[in-house]
Amino acid sequence: MADPATAGRVFPTLDDPVARRASTMIGGPIGRHAFTGRNWFWTPLRVLLALTLLTLAVAWAKQQPCADGAWLPSNKQYTHFCYSDSIPLWGIHGLDRGLVPYVDARVEYPVLTGGYMYAAATLATRYDAAAATSGLLPDLDPITTYYVLTALGLALCMLVVTWSTALLSRRRIWDAAMVALSPVVFVHAFTNWDLLAIALAGAGLVAWSRRHPVLCGVLLGLGAAAKLYPLFFLGPLLVLCLRTGRLRPWLLTTLALVVTWSAVNLPVALTARPNWLLFFELNTTRPADPDSLWYIAIHLGATVFDPPPSADPLVQNAPTLLNLLTLVCFGLVCLGVSWLALAAERRPRLMQLVFLVVAGFLLTNKVWSPQYSLWLVPLAVLALPRWKPILLWQLTEAVLWVPRLLWYLGTDNNGVKVEYFLLAVTVRDIAVIALMGLVVRDVLRPEHDVVRRSGLDDPAGGVFDDAPDVFRLPRRAARADRAIASAGHPESSAPPAGGSD
Repeated sequence: MADPATAGRVFPTLDDPVARRASTMIGGPIGRHAFTGRNWFWTPLRVLLALTLLTLAVAWAKQQPCADGAWLPSNKQYTHFCYSDSIPLWGIHGLDRGLVPYVDARVEYPVLTGGYMYAAATLATRYDAAAATSGLLPDLDPITTYYVLTALGLALCMLVVTWSTALLSRRRIWDAAMVALSPVVFVHAFTNWDLLAIALAGAGLVAWSRRHPVLCGVLLGLGAAAKLYPLFFLGPLLVLCLRTGRLRPWLLTTLALVVTWSAVNLPVALTARPNWLLFFELNTTRPADPDSLWYIAIHLGATVFDPPPSADPLVQNAPTLLNLLTLVCFGLVCLGVSWLALAAERRPRLMQLVFLVVAGFLLTNKVWSPQYSLWLVPLAVLALPRWKPILLWQLTEAVLWVPRLLWYLGTDNNGVKVEYFLLAVTVRDIAVIALMGLVVRDVLRPEHDVVRRSGLDDPAGGVFDDAPDVFRLPRRAARADRAIASAGHPESSAPPAGGSD
């Protein structure tokens, strides 16, 4: 008989056709009357964390050829697909000489990321000193010690990402396996420091789902101090607060975010202002990134996006038109998502809107660094927990790493032409747009949303979960009631809010 403790849990092999077919390798789908939930140790969350460790172990094995930094004067980082920003920047930013980011060296990253780099370098120096004097610890090259400690910290962050995704999924906890076994994590877990911000952002969303807006703001503020993208969460939170008439939690979250971000940044901004400003200046003056749609347009002949030449060869002019266009395009995305949130017949889930905003930012921005794709992994899984589209998109991201590095290798070294790389970028972008289309379809036709089909309203919504609407853009009342009733919403018998036209 079924276990009452897990009666509400959704099992992927019974819910998703891809998971059902894949399960034939391990005995087939779980029985409908299986007795589950009684293992004292291997709980679903612990299994997911173990799967995450497995993915990270394979990812580290991929990175191993580059761990000693010997690839710097060679092309091994491209031929072995093990490139990582942390190794060259160890020397470029003077971490090998004990320089303090921002104070002694210019660092083009937000403050908390620079602090992470310095902490890893400091711990590496202390470990090397202890290994040299004790004779009991493995003696490593300084750059290897630094890289290992950097990777260990990022691995812990990835465990937090899986944990937060599992908690936000609630009774669909096994959806987090798409994060734990992610091909994008395999490729980019150790490419840069983005997992730090992703972990903090995920923990912030967990705090919001548990109705702790101040803690949510603190965690999002720390995440924004590592990478700015958690700031984009405020927009979806705001429009859903407007729709439910619950602005106070948003105000508390925003205030806590601003205070936390300021507390991290102000000491550095006041003591090392020119170096602190480098991150913002770089994002203003840098041209279109090769992974962006704008670069493809430039490659096809749209030279109007290029910055004008500078009289000073050491100074690069800002691509003013490109900066304006990216801002306008992202603004249009935000307006579209806001309209969707306020006009949809049934209120969208928080993670659907967050995913649309972040994905829209990446598609319209002039920079899409390879590791930025990690931002989307937990968001996409929570917005659209379907194995087939999520895994297909993640495979396009993983495959993109190959032509990217082979293009960097250069055709003179048996690399590929830029056209092959741009083709892979185009395929990836189409996959992301397809995911966005599926999410929008689920918002407009909630009967297709597998989360709500399983009896949930908004697992990550916190104060939005099962909340009534107090504001909605005009819509056809009869049509809205039919859609709400077909989706099984608990308020399907309530009178429509917001009026009708």
